[in-house]
Amino acid sequence: MEAMASSAGAPASGPASPPAPPTPKGRILVVDDDRLVLATVAHGLAQAGYDVIDADNGDDAILLAREHRPQLALLDIRMEGKSGFDVAATLRDAYRIPFMFLSAFSDDATVAEVQRLGALAYLVKPLDVGQIVPGVEAAFARIKAEPALAAPPLPAPRDGLSDPVPLAVGVLMHRHSLTRTQAFARLQRLAGELGISAAAQAERLLGAVEELARSGE
Repeated sequence: MEAMASSAGAPASGPASPPAPPTPKGRILVVDDDRLVLATVAHGLAQAGYDVIDADNGDDAILLAREHRPQLALLDIRMEGKSGFDVAATLRDAYRIPFMFLSAFSDDATVAEVQRLGALAYLVKPLDVGQIVPGVEAAFARIKAEPALAAPPLPAPRDGLSDPVPLAVGVLMHRHSLTRTQAFARLQRLAGELGISAAAQAERLLGAVEELARSGE
């Protein structure tokens, strides 16, 4: 009876707090124009503990990479519009985001281009997610071991303006005495010549202007 009384007199504990969600292993951008493959790979990587962003075309992939700065990109090679090679070149040159390829093609020309671009890995389809996850984990381990491979952090917005395109258009208007329409057309033309998005070209232009400003201080 004493034990029962003692137990009854103890303060009631409240409901248990839900466990905190696990910290993602890393953020990865998955790009494939086959939506079934895209959904399967994205779901499998999310289940493996990664924060996954996905895109089914190269233009969206570049915009998402610029906005979210993933630590790794997993790219299909042959897609409508921009190819995986085009996306990889932009990720490397404009944002320094490391990448790996997932493709059904393994001919000599494809392998040579994969090596030239500097991919961390090249996985040949068909593969299931159970085979892809170890490759992704190995790529993240290499990025962690080699800091030079890691993408730089997302830059702080310039005075609250995170979109570089209007700023770049303004620079071109002032520098070349262009109308807004003409300046935007020039920005698009320059981006097209380099095979990158207008946003990526705007970042390059603003970076050059800022570097000139620093050199004149």
